[in-house]
Amino acid sequence: MSEHSQHHSKPAGEEPRWLDNPANVKKIVYALVAICALLFVADAFYHKHPYFAAESWFGFYAIYGFVMCVGLVLAAKLMRVFLMRDEDYYDNDR
Repeated sequence: MSEHSQHHSKPAGEEPRWLDNPANVKKIVYALVAICALLFVADAFYHKHPYFAAESWFGFYAIYGFVMCVGLVLAAKLMRVFLMRDEDYYDNDR
């Protein structure tokens, strides 16, 4: 295992940062979820000027963005199958 992937402890005397507390990380995640939900609901309260008919559907851009994000993750997992190399690929003598 490379040294970059190992967990390193903090140097003595270093104060913990605010993101070291899992409760603060949860607050950020909940805030982002709330903002996304509010923006999704806000889609009903403004006039759209769609170019394509699908763009006028309620929540189209939120749903489209979510589906494309999931698609990117799945495509990356598929690409990993044929792009992945052994851990010591660059250390091998040829």
